[in-house]
Amino acid sequence: MSGTANVYSDGTSEEIVGRALADYARRDEVVIATKVYGRARPGPNGGGLSRKAILSEIDHSLRRLGTDYVDLYQIHRFDPDTPIEETLEALHDVVKAGKARYLGASSMWAWQFAKALFLAERHGWTRFVSMQNHYNLIYREEEREMLPLCADQGVGVIPWSPLARGRLTRAWDEATARSATDEFGATLYRPGDREVVERVLAVAAERAVAPAQVALAWLLADPRVTAPVVGATSPRHIEDAVAAVDLALTPDEVARLGESYEPHAVSGFK
Repeated sequence: MSGTANVYSDGTSEEIVGRALADYARRDEVVIATKVYGRARPGPNGGGLSRKAILSEIDHSLRRLGTDYVDLYQIHRFDPDTPIEETLEALHDVVKAGKARYLGASSMWAWQFAKALFLAERHGWTRFVSMQNHYNLIYREEEREMLPLCADQGVGVIPWSPLARGRLTRAWDEATARSATDEFGATLYRPGDREVVERVLAVAAERAVAPAQVALAWLLADPRVTAPVVGATSPRHIEDAVAAVDLALTPDEVARLGESYEPHAVSGFK
């Protein structure tokens, strides 16, 4: 599966995925997911989830991706400036036009997602099948409402930043080029998360595996999680993600990893 968004690197991300798709894979064997909402260009119609924006941006995304449909079309955030009914009907029309196979959503309040699910069912519009939310060992606020909602409604959960933007893969004080320049990531986590990271490193050392495998295995042990969205930049990242599928943590290890968690203020979409 390849996931991107219309605004990532001003559309260049979709273009790169499109070139890779053309060069290395048969379309029917690849699942492509992209998103809409963020500001793609100046002007009142350059962002958001209005009917005009959605119908325009899906065509731009398809052109950059070099395909006539995406498998999963996701709203990147909730748009408070557009009636949700307008957004849902436009997304339904995208599916009916054959430009998307399924619809997904990303980080928002649980009540907003519940409202969207209710209205889609009420009007007979295409329903969201997935929620891409912020969830990992050092940010677990989604356990309060969003995860139970998704489990109850049969919605797949595909967490973003499952490794906390790399925080769960290395010692807390170890810096990387990304961590030094990641302004968004700096708003998500705090010094009090160090203890959780140290426990991940300890379990990884005991198991003789990479810390990333432990952090991902913890997520996969939760039956409400369908598949974490792993941002791989090297073959090793792919290898760790694959290995995590077969790494079964014991109940004691799961409890040990989670017991030092401290509640956070909601972040990632506010």
